[in-house]
Amino acid sequence: MFDFILRPIRRRFGRDKAFYAAIDDMFGFIPNNIELYKLALIHKSASVELDDGRHINNERLEFLGDAVIESVTSDYIFIEFPDRDEGFMTQLRSKMVSRQSLNRIASEIGLDRHVISHAVGNHSQKHIYGDAFEAMMGAIYLDQGYDFVNRLLINDIFGRYLSLEEVMQSETDFKSRLIEWCQKNHYSVEFRTESGRGTQPSHPAFYATVYIDGIAVGHGTGDSKKEAEQRAAFSVSQTSTATLGDEASAQLLDRIDRMAN
Repeated sequence: MFDFILRPIRRRFGRDKAFYAAIDDMFGFIPNNIELYKLALIHKSASVELDDGRHINNERLEFLGDAVIESVTSDYIFIEFPDRDEGFMTQLRSKMVSRQSLNRIASEIGLDRHVISHAVGNHSQKHIYGDAFEAMMGAIYLDQGYDFVNRLLINDIFGRYLSLEEVMQSETDFKSRLIEWCQKNHYSVEFRTESGRGTQPSHPAFYATVYIDGIAVGHGTGDSKKEAEQRAAFSVSQTSTATLGDEASAQLLDRIDRMAN
């Protein structure tokens, strides 16, 4: 209600004026709890140690923001495509919230200039901006509420920085691209697919795992073997550090990025 009064004051005065100005420039509003946004900018490589020995960074906010973005994106796709099936909506959502997509959005809004990181090397730096964007959405959710972040993402960020047409026309034959990349770079690749039962006895489901050099790096399910393997191949670019460890995951994601270019 009093944003028109607080905006110039907080942007120009006080020890946190630079943070207020940065959030206002990127997202168009003045925060209530600026400490949340400061935390969202701290990569784990630059963790701050508290007096009690705990180390804080943006990982918890990243976890929350990831869930918020996925929820908002699901709502958005459900409304925009009332006649499309679950498979289409799942794949489109995966593309919209992929590491590559969020990393690009973070760079375009200027978030990359404010992230605090001590990460060394191209591999470690590659995806921290998309992670920081997720953390920012977590901070906005806690500070402003779900309805606010919903409007911000759909009406502003997605509208300005994400073309649904381009996303839908982007690469869909992930299995062929992954196999091609592995052959070119002398890595072995193998898909192991199992059939099981779906929600109905007459409706089989398939579960696929993709292995690169013997390491399981992606999983996918589908109504057919082809669909499950495509989703497993696509999931490789979404592989988290929890699965492979920081360095291995960063290296794999960097390779897949180059494959897609």
